[in-house]
Amino acid sequence: MPGISARGLSPEERRQLAVNLTRVLALYRSILDAYIIEFFTDNLWDTLPCSWQEALDGLNPPQLAALLLGMPGEGEVVRYRSVWPLTLLALKSTAYALAFTRTPGFQTPSEFLENPSQSSRLTAPFRKHVRPKKQHEIRRLGEGHLSRFMSLGLGLKVKSIEGNQRLVERAQRLDQELLQALEKEEKKNPQVAQTGPRHSPYHVVQWVDPTALCGELLLPLDSSQCGSARLLLTGLHACGDLSVALLRHFCCCPEVVALASVGCCYMKLSDPGGYPLSQWVAGLTGYELPYRLREGACHALEEYAERLQKAGPGLRTHCYRAALEMVIRHARPELRRPGVQGIPRVHELKIEEYVRRGLQRVGLDPHLPLNLATLRAHQAQENRVVAFFSLALLLAPLVETLILLDRLLYLQEQGFHAELLPIFSPELSPRNLVLVATKMPLGQAFSALETEDS
Repeated sequence: MPGISARGLSPEERRQLAVNLTRVLALYRSILDAYIIEFFTDNLWDTLPCSWQEALDGLNPPQLAALLLGMPGEGEVVRYRSVWPLTLLALKSTAYALAFTRTPGFQTPSEFLENPSQSSRLTAPFRKHVRPKKQHEIRRLGEGHLSRFMSLGLGLKVKSIEGNQRLVERAQRLDQELLQALEKEEKKNPQVAQTGPRHSPYHVVQWVDPTALCGELLLPLDSSQCGSARLLLTGLHACGDLSVALLRHFCCCPEVVALASVGCCYMKLSDPGGYPLSQWVAGLTGYELPYRLREGACHALEEYAERLQKAGPGLRTHCYRAALEMVIRHARPELRRPGVQGIPRVHELKIEEYVRRGLQRVGLDPHLPLNLATLRAHQAQENRVVAFFSLALLLAPLVETLILLDRLLYLQEQGFHAELLPIFSPELSPRNLVLVATKMPLGQAFSALETEDS
């Protein structure tokens, strides 16, 4: 999806962008607030302007990917089959114009050209137990795998903080596995032996309190460095308030001189406290981002657009789930939006089979009488469900942009230097914007991060 570069915006341009975002999000909030599983219960299609319905009705998934989300297939030219209303074209253009671009300075990462499952930029020991997505992220930015690479791969002294004792124990086992693998590799190939001792990550089991700053967690591993240590705080997909905690530690603790943070799970931000952080955004009318909007900002737009391009049967899942919601409400009106445990191979099921399995998963009688004609009528609206969800996805990056822009403005108000850079491939890693901050100008250091070989 097109967008604007966050890099190089002046302080005034950042503030004006925040103003524009709050205005646009207030205008289209009804789309962002909607739950797609309530497509039929809340008659979401009829909440759209009639002219939008006429323009979108009948478009197949590849056409939606190209005409709405701006992602045509290779070598394809998809044309409008009718003149779109200016209001819909304005929405599309505005979404493109105000969202931070998620496209890095490279296309498909060259590290996966030979093997899509194995990064050529990491040696075999560092790829073990690591999915391709995480391999890419570790190599670009640097969860336990990141700290392991930074300490055992780059020779840095690393303190890794994790609140789950079980995960820490597993990380320590993987550390030892990797150490043994590296020692074995060096015996086979002495020329690749690392000079100097290797340091395993130092693991700490503790939940980070965003309000408790500069505690023992930030003390250097070498006690002789106390008072003179220069620390980098980094979080690869720091969930919810952890991203906020990193920002506050960076601002308040003199030992911390740099920050590199990739946030995620915006719906888990404390309210208030996690957003907004900046005085500027907090002073704007309509700055509020309730849970539903923040949850929508975590969707993988590029992945869904690729699914639209392929037009596979898996796209019918939202339609099926919305039909199930209608049946649930009819059987038990007070039961709203219950979680439905995964139903395998949804795309191979008839809609009535899916509904019966869904009823069973929410504790209702799977043998309830079903109106098959109504279910078939719902299924016939599958493309409308996909179109409405695509509209919400078109707007979702604006929510993420406002959240991340608020963090940039917060650091700006504190007098620090910060940039927001897309450094991961969005197809591999949807949350791919890294917030980089320092307490002194670093010239071209930010620019170097934008190249694949940096």
